[in-house]
Amino acid sequence: MAEKLRVMLVDEESGRSAVLERALEDNGYEVVARIGTDEDLLGKVRSIQPDMIIIDMQSPDRDTLESMHMINREQPKPIVMFAENSDNVTIADAVKAGVSAYVVDGLNAKRIKPIMEVAIARFREFQALKDELVKTKTDLADRKVIDKAKGIIMTQRKCTEDDAYKALRKLAMDRNEKLADVAKSVIEVAKLFS
Repeated sequence: MAEKLRVMLVDEESGRSAVLERALEDNGYEVVARIGTDEDLLGKVRSIQPDMIIIDMQSPDRDTLESMHMINREQPKPIVMFAENSDNVTIADAVKAGVSAYVVDGLNAKRIKPIMEVAIARFREFQALKDELVKTKTDLADRKVIDKAKGIIMTQRKCTEDDAYKALRKLAMDRNEKLADVAKSVIEVAKLFS
């Protein structure tokens, strides 16, 4: 049997959150915490480590949006928001803050499971894109460092770019280090002698 998804429920009304908790449990989710919107959301996420966060409120306020933004930066989780406010600015702000699904006009127990599944899928897709962007930026930065180190080697040894690259690669292999790390070392040593 698959492990239940652990959900933290954030709601400004305890009666409404009890109904939502029941609907979540009926759909196979485990509610690990029910907290109010005035509590330290990021602190609770750090300590409880839920798999997912559901926020149910009339309209997200600045503090809630800022908390979601910090969670998205430090402890990324799928976040579903049920809200009454449907203005475009509020929805855009919520999505920028890291909300995976923004659902307007209340909650229908039959819609919970598909909403949760879509939010999780969207979150995973976004995280994959974010990871790919970080990798691409790192690769580009490494490429620039390697090119600079090759230029230094070409100038010092009066050799071709291909020979400089081979020398850099051999040094990396001999030291059992990444090519970019060896390139940074070459640049640092060159700075000492310039």
